[in-house]
Amino acid sequence: MGRRERVYLSVEEIPKYWYNALADLPFQLDPPLNPQTKEIMKPEELSAIFPDPLVEQEVTTERFIKIPEEVLKEYAIFRPSPLIRATNLEEYLETPVKIYYKYEGVSPTGSHKTNTSIPQAYYNKISGIETLVTETGAGQWGSALSYAGLKFGLNIEVYMVKTSFEQKPMRKCLINLFGGKVTPSPSLETNFGKKILDIDKENPGSLGIAISEALEVVFSRNKAKYALGSVLNHVLLHQTIIGLEIKKQFEKINEKPDVIIGCHGGGSNLGGTILPFIPEKLSGKNIKFLACEPKSCPTLTEGEYRYDNGDTAGLTPLMKMYTLGKDFIPPKIHAGGLRYHGSAPIIAKLKHENMLEAVAFTQDETFEVANLFAKLEGIIPAPESSHAITGAIKEALKAKKNKEEKVIVFTLSGHGLLDLTAYS
Repeated sequence: MGRRERVYLSVEEIPKYWYNALADLPFQLDPPLNPQTKEIMKPEELSAIFPDPLVEQEVTTERFIKIPEEVLKEYAIFRPSPLIRATNLEEYLETPVKIYYKYEGVSPTGSHKTNTSIPQAYYNKISGIETLVTETGAGQWGSALSYAGLKFGLNIEVYMVKTSFEQKPMRKCLINLFGGKVTPSPSLETNFGKKILDIDKENPGSLGIAISEALEVVFSRNKAKYALGSVLNHVLLHQTIIGLEIKKQFEKINEKPDVIIGCHGGGSNLGGTILPFIPEKLSGKNIKFLACEPKSCPTLTEGEYRYDNGDTAGLTPLMKMYTLGKDFIPPKIHAGGLRYHGSAPIIAKLKHENMLEAVAFTQDETFEVANLFAKLEGIIPAPESSHAITGAIKEALKAKKNKEEKVIVFTLSGHGLLDLTAYS
């Protein structure tokens, strides 16, 4: 087996600006609609949910957004993250393809989610907000927001999808460790949660239900706002720190990726990985963007492209996206972070315009790959990330069959050390 190659950046090389793909895309996104009136939603209407700086980031078409010094200071605790060449995996596959992965598991909570939780907490803090309420699937987002809330002195309340709450008890411990309060959803704490449980006491929960509960709490409180870990423009904006670092790291080794891959749930780590490469793709470079999702929640591969709510109760703005329907309750798969009925509008539009390809894998298939990767590369991947690894292996074998020399990169969005019960 070969020696593992790593490409590092210094702390001084952390990108100082996020990249906003809306400045360069050759199309405009369909505007969000008010869930009550179905009219185009004005930016000020979003202020009931988010602080003004994040509302501004949600709608701006400015190409580069300066990262605040306070955020850069917190990023420097764990960024830049390494770009690692999977030489052992390459040798195992006997492929001439070079496979790299951007490892986001080095963050304080073990996933890419801190890339946006930190700026979201910062902007809420300077806006006078005291409490952030959110949902979480597998717990990565809930723990990341709790960590960021601790850093900026905010109270954090998390509604965690009940299936994952029961499957992943250590995620609850992590949220509590950083001072967050976590409640399994659906719950008896909200009117909507009670309504769901009245219909079905054994309801396993969904991200859509958890979002509805979180928003109900926000609308009933003063100095409280909602924080979302995926889907929205400002979330993908913050995650572009991933792709911007990847570009710098490939420049250091004089390589360029041919295939860029991410797992897909709501679209944040996928978007953060591929969006900084939009200018190259638009200039004619043959770069393949690939989204990898679970067959049990096949949003991009089987969903409809239309307006839908981001939550089950219909409290969120209507967004144009690929969706399985806001009432969709996904099976109890272990990749809880991918169990979302919708998709980020930016990702959906890229797919609709044939700038992005998508593929779906079964849980058994991805866990088989995850076990292989852990043994070869020495990193236990999160169940979500194993979908991207599966996609990378498929692409590498396809290139091998066609005798093509390619460079593949995927984002390993988090480690699976708190998912060992899923492996067992």
